[in-house]
Amino acid sequence: MTVNQKKFPPCYGDLETVFPMGAEGLRQSPESCMPCCYKTECLRKAMTERGGITVREEIVDRAYASGMVGFFERWSRKKALSARKQKKDAS
Repeated sequence: MTVNQKKFPPCYGDLETVFPMGAEGLRQSPESCMPCCYKTECLRKAMTERGGITVREEIVDRAYASGMVGFFERWSRKKALSARKQKKDAS
């Protein structure tokens, strides 16, 4: 019987490792992730977890601060993200 299982590195899907907050207040992948063959898949997994919702909230706040979205758009997006966060906590 053959089982096709991938061996992922220990940092796989950890948002603070693969997409940490930079010195300028923006998130970016570190250079150490660039040679990894799982980098795209890893970042996608990290963004689907609860921390990914926090990143999306940061994006909404930056868009509001820069004037790209209005108060009600920000409120609506943050409410939807909060509902997704509560749904993830419940499951």
